[in-house]
Amino acid sequence: MGKEDFVKEITNIDEDFAKWYTDIVLKAELADYTDTKGCIAIKPYGYAIWENIQKYADEEFKKTGVKNVYFPVLIPESLLQKEKDHVEGFAPEVAWVTEAGENQLEEKYCIRPTSETIISTMYSKWLNSWRDLPFLYNQWCNVLRWEKETRPFLRSREFLWQEGHTIHETAEEAIERTVQMLDVYVDIIENLLAMPVLKGQKTESEKFSGAEFTYTVESLMHDGRALQAGTSHYFGQKFSKPFNIKFQNREGKEEFAYQTSWGISTRLIGAIIMAHGDNRGLKLPPKVAPIQAVIVPVASHKEGVLEAASALFEKLNSDFRMKLDDRSQYSPGFKFNDWEMRGVPVRIELGPRDIENNKCVFVRRDTNEKIEVSLDEVNEKLAQVLDDIQNNMFNMCKENVEKRTTIARNMEEFNHNLEVNQGYIKAMWCGSAECENKIHEETGAKSRCIPFEQEKISDTCVYCGRKADKMVYWGRQY
Repeated sequence: MGKEDFVKEITNIDEDFAKWYTDIVLKAELADYTDTKGCIAIKPYGYAIWENIQKYADEEFKKTGVKNVYFPVLIPESLLQKEKDHVEGFAPEVAWVTEAGENQLEEKYCIRPTSETIISTMYSKWLNSWRDLPFLYNQWCNVLRWEKETRPFLRSREFLWQEGHTIHETAEEAIERTVQMLDVYVDIIENLLAMPVLKGQKTESEKFSGAEFTYTVESLMHDGRALQAGTSHYFGQKFSKPFNIKFQNREGKEEFAYQTSWGISTRLIGAIIMAHGDNRGLKLPPKVAPIQAVIVPVASHKEGVLEAASALFEKLNSDFRMKLDDRSQYSPGFKFNDWEMRGVPVRIELGPRDIENNKCVFVRRDTNEKIEVSLDEVNEKLAQVLDDIQNNMFNMCKENVEKRTTIARNMEEFNHNLEVNQGYIKAMWCGSAECENKIHEETGAKSRCIPFEQEKISDTCVYCGRKADKMVYWGRQY
């Protein structure tokens, strides 16, 4: 077998994680760089992963009563200026449109970095009475943020996401929705993407610009860095007052509505790569994989092999997302490596001897285990194996999180843990933004969240030694 029969080498995951990540993005044909600096082109295989995330998430949103809408990508400057904290938070990342053709615009427009302002303006027009509430709307769209440093999927200037925006009659109802949508994200990330999450509240300095508070779900990657996988924000009346989103309440008096916002994005594709991948390439959880199983005929030049492979494809294709690799220009060895690198959960090998014995061979991507399967039981067996792979991938990620979660009672332990076993560090915090900033400056670690389930590590702040009653997860991030 010549050199051309093998997939080109992927950088070792433990030697250069960043290069390994880029190799997978490019070689698995998930995305490619474009002439528009900081922006990627998502290729069919990468977009198919996003479509599966989108389909699953959209169904879960709609179960809670959410409806899809769409708003303009251009937002007048005057709208962005209405909520002070919001505009200050996004100002460094905003791109502006100032000309149309040869004419200077009377008012410049920002290209949507997020849609709170334009949506709030419309809500103020649409809302009249408490009987109209709640508004439970979501849009699937693109946004633009002028990031200084970019990386495919993780931090592109333009990216795809969903942003939910709801308004409610009471604060209690809005807070309940904030928590509810966070739990939907937990379901998406854990059950679809097979990644365990950490759930909690962001600190004041890490919350969304313009929010009263922000809830987050955090995921840990293979290298021990954290990724913010989804956020849900409670705005209270911080947007409804400047944007005049008010209604006639049940007593006939005017009142401002209570608001939420929540979002996930294509950075989840980056999370899948970094949480599950290995030195053979991408590794996809079966529930989100565009191709759940690929059939690779062996000795396809021999009589009856391609016909049997086609028949097997037809048998499985109605129940699973299947691919028949009947490319004649590549050897079986090349195909095996190629589909492993692309992360397909199961490879099904079928050759003359298999056909003679009425069987095929399953090869699992997660364990590389080979399983002989009767062709009479192939549908049932594939369903079982895919379920097992999904569960095993979740458990492998969970083991990594547990192995990389440590405790620190002082900065000496904190620094040691980061250098020896990078991951989540559980440590007490006094609540001071100064301590939080100093930890970041000195270690590169940020507060990930204040978990809903608190533990008492000690009585004192890990940084300053003053009294502390909040346990916080810390870690370096993407």
